[in-house]
Amino acid sequence: MKITDTSDLWFKSAIVYCLDVETYLDSDGDGAGDLQGLAQRIDYLAQLGVTCLWLMPFSPTPDRDDGYDITDYYGVDPRLGTHGDFVEVIRTARDRGMRVIVDLVVNHTSDRHPWFRKARRSANSPYREFYIWRDDPPPKGQENPVFPGEADGIWSWDDVAGQWYQHSFYEHQPDLNIANPAVRDELARVIGFWLQLGVSGFRVDAVPFLLEMPPGAEVRDPHELLRDFRRFLQRRSSEAVLLGEVNLPYAQQVQFFGGDQVNELTMQFDFIAMQAFYLSLARHDPAPLVEALMSRPALPPDVQWANFLRNHDELTLDKLSDAEREEVFEAFAPDERQRVYGRGITRRLPPMLGDPRRIRMAYSLLFTLPGTPVLFYGEEIGMGENIEAPGRSAVRTPMQWTADRNGGFSVAPPSRLVARPPADGYAPEHVNVAAQLEDRGSLLHFFRDLLSRYRISPELGWGEFEVIEQPQSAVLVHSLRADVGRMIAIHNFDEVPATVRFALEDEPEGACLVDLLGSERIGLDGRSAVEIEVPGYGYRWLRVSRPGDGRVS
Repeated sequence: MKITDTSDLWFKSAIVYCLDVETYLDSDGDGAGDLQGLAQRIDYLAQLGVTCLWLMPFSPTPDRDDGYDITDYYGVDPRLGTHGDFVEVIRTARDRGMRVIVDLVVNHTSDRHPWFRKARRSANSPYREFYIWRDDPPPKGQENPVFPGEADGIWSWDDVAGQWYQHSFYEHQPDLNIANPAVRDELARVIGFWLQLGVSGFRVDAVPFLLEMPPGAEVRDPHELLRDFRRFLQRRSSEAVLLGEVNLPYAQQVQFFGGDQVNELTMQFDFIAMQAFYLSLARHDPAPLVEALMSRPALPPDVQWANFLRNHDELTLDKLSDAEREEVFEAFAPDERQRVYGRGITRRLPPMLGDPRRIRMAYSLLFTLPGTPVLFYGEEIGMGENIEAPGRSAVRTPMQWTADRNGGFSVAPPSRLVARPPADGYAPEHVNVAAQLEDRGSLLHFFRDLLSRYRISPELGWGEFEVIEQPQSAVLVHSLRADVGRMIAIHNFDEVPATVRFALEDEPEGACLVDLLGSERIGLDGRSAVEIEVPGYGYRWLRVSRPGDGRVS
């Protein structure tokens, strides 16, 4: 790779920041965040170092599933603003060096969507075939695999239609019939519409469910849908990406990249490594994470893994064994109220880890893993969850800007807020942006430093991963090597300090290690070996500086 390649495949060295417009900043005092409020915070995000905003759904919705139940794919929810406001956000973000991607939620619609309402009223309506129906009752005892205990099965009776309709998620979210060419054409128009307004791609929700074909569908290969999306995307915008939510084993995820043709999703979240990471944290041992990373399939250069520690859903542990899942539960969610669906945790990372050193180590590691880092809003200040909110809503609290009432999110009475902030030690009076801006040692400034170093280190997003052998079992030392350079990262998973010794035998005479998060330069001895002290939960970013390489560290 050349440094100029990073502008073509921008997503490989991006810093993605996910936010919900509804809970970010309320500009008009109605208790809900809005696009004008977001526009006021673009400079904050640019100063943080974000290069790509991921906006959760902001379309018209009954809001029974936090906006993922959509009634108009072409609209903007009036509570949140207008298309004009949206374009202003896009333009302002672009001016500050940020691209914007938006959620593409096309597995299902709301049951209040005009398509479904028309489908219900007449079996002869063309919209009837936009959804999936059956005349005979579904088998008894069916469970809903997405929301066990909250949703009953995946079929519901509709009195108006006189048939059963399929819903992989909640009952009020009927599945679209993706086998219908008219549906696929409509979804292409949706993609084209938002591209025309300036977005740089889409985060595609629940991709495996999207490709599930109804019984009897005459579709030879469901993946042709993703290939169609990708071809259409590239015709309309050469830079646009598809970031897919695919919580499957690695071997199956490769199929969603398009296999050898790499002509489907551009990026996929790495759920396997994320879950292994928490198991490693619980055990104070990086071995599970290393095993996951080493089992990742090799990818061609024009696709990428997306790494994350938390998101807007529960922290799913579904790919761990029962015993491993229980280890993580006991370590980070000892209270049953902190667990959901028998597989997930409804907490943010800071309350789970507790120790500020451990929190910083975790995020340092996130940014040095091979792939693109994805942050959830509020992580940069260490926001906690609202334990009083049910289920996944616990982590979807308003952004905490100040110590004022409602955390500076809104001037509305607390009873009118779309969500309540925490009321414990993570309440706005204890955790907020304004206070951390004034504190050079705060988590916010730590994130700023981390992001600024990441942005000048493309080997982190592009590099080849290699574990470096050394004697300390609680410490992970790994290398990311690309044509532009090499980075060595050291992370101690234990609270006990450690001394690591390792060799870089293929480095030339005169090479040294430059501490990117400090000011130290560490020379290699005659055997290209190095010895480094690492504090408890410590971390180091060390760039290999070779004679004459020309980089300004």
